[in-house]
Amino acid sequence: MRRGWSRRSKRRGRRVQGRRRRSAGGQAVDGASVRKGDGRTSAVDQALVPMSGGGCRRKVPERNPRVQQKRRASAGAAMAQGRHSNMNPLRIAHTMASLDSQASGPAYSVPALAKGQARLGAFVELHALGGSPNHAMEGLDDRRHRSDLVCWPVLSTLGVSRGMRVALRAGRFDILHTHGLWRMPNVYAAPGARLVMAPRGMLAPAALAFSAGRKRIFLALAQGAALRAADMFHATSEGEYDDIRRFGLRQPVAVIPNGVAVPPTQAVARGAEHGRTILSLGRIHPVKGLDTLLEAWARVEPDAPDWALHIVGPDEGGHASELAALQRRLGLQRVRIHPPVHGAARDARMAAADLFVLSSRSENFAMTVAESLAVGVPVISTKGAPWPGLEANRCGWWIDHGPESLARTLALAISLSDDERRAMGSRGRAWMEREFSWDRMAAMSLAAYAWLLGHGDRPDFVRVD
Repeated sequence: MRRGWSRRSKRRGRRVQGRRRRSAGGQAVDGASVRKGDGRTSAVDQALVPMSGGGCRRKVPERNPRVQQKRRASAGAAMAQGRHSNMNPLRIAHTMASLDSQASGPAYSVPALAKGQARLGAFVELHALGGSPNHAMEGLDDRRHRSDLVCWPVLSTLGVSRGMRVALRAGRFDILHTHGLWRMPNVYAAPGARLVMAPRGMLAPAALAFSAGRKRIFLALAQGAALRAADMFHATSEGEYDDIRRFGLRQPVAVIPNGVAVPPTQAVARGAEHGRTILSLGRIHPVKGLDTLLEAWARVEPDAPDWALHIVGPDEGGHASELAALQRRLGLQRVRIHPPVHGAARDARMAAADLFVLSSRSENFAMTVAESLAVGVPVISTKGAPWPGLEANRCGWWIDHGPESLARTLALAISLSDDERRAMGSRGRAWMEREFSWDRMAAMSLAAYAWLLGHGDRPDFVRVD
């Protein structure tokens, strides 16, 4: 009896000791305590250091302000290199609804950002719905999850995935960086991680106007709570920062643009002997303003016999048929609407264009503008996209949205010589090389994470106003 009682006492003592180590609402993780709810390590836990006997002892905190500042700077520098100050890799999870090759710009920009962070030493996982993992994503753990409820017509659009939710809860991440809104992968949580949300243009007024009723319902049921729980937002432009503030969200905002991969210089056949091409590439959706582009082109086409307009991208909601009907009504002869192209074929089509046009009503960044400039193609962009630098760097035009303004600018761009347009494209390529490398954007994101986790000073691109 005494032996059994002794064993029970030992087990009870171990349980009591465990409860003490999990005090103050914390949860034991590898001998440390992580505070539930907000994901922050408490000051008590930071003062605990391992002892050789397997227990913990209290470390007296350093009270000298200069020493504290020096330690914060050292920790921030370490985390900007993708690791904690104790040399452990920073653990980051990126989530998004889809990485389908036909999806919008984030299907390219999010993996590119994640790979840049991995190159800098962070441990990075990318979680998305559908498809197969891309093992070519160097240094990146690409996780794909099944979408549940696919047999339910309405619920299937929400992207419910038990597999993704479970994987995030089990991951022990420092940062959960979610991209996009209005689907379940954008509201799943990772306990203990700081939450960074990138709306990816989905808080712009024009974007909110589409399917507004469904978005209001989802906002009340799930998205609103996730937005309020965010520790920081990631905006890819000043315009998107304004959208976040206009929506009433007051958390810090890191304004970090997308990067772009600038390919090696190569000779591209452009000019009259091949036919001059105006390219619009992206989703064929009403928000892209392609109807305005056709109306503008109707005013220019009679005076531009050597030019043709090519619209390339995935059709959404049957909008391509609506554009084809508008083309017939306007009597346009040199307009072609193409299905999407991917990979090398997409790159070749962009590089062969003489002029790129973005007629969108709303864009948070517009990757196709950066990609066109990277291959030396001048750009016309409406002010629905955040590209005032086109004019400052003399590589394109940033204009008001509307058929009159767009027609005038198209006529001006067409009137230039081939050499003048090539010179504009060269200046655009140099601008992309100088300011938009993915390694630079990845380092900025890691610096923002470091500040959010309490290491280092606030970077000047993190806005708290």
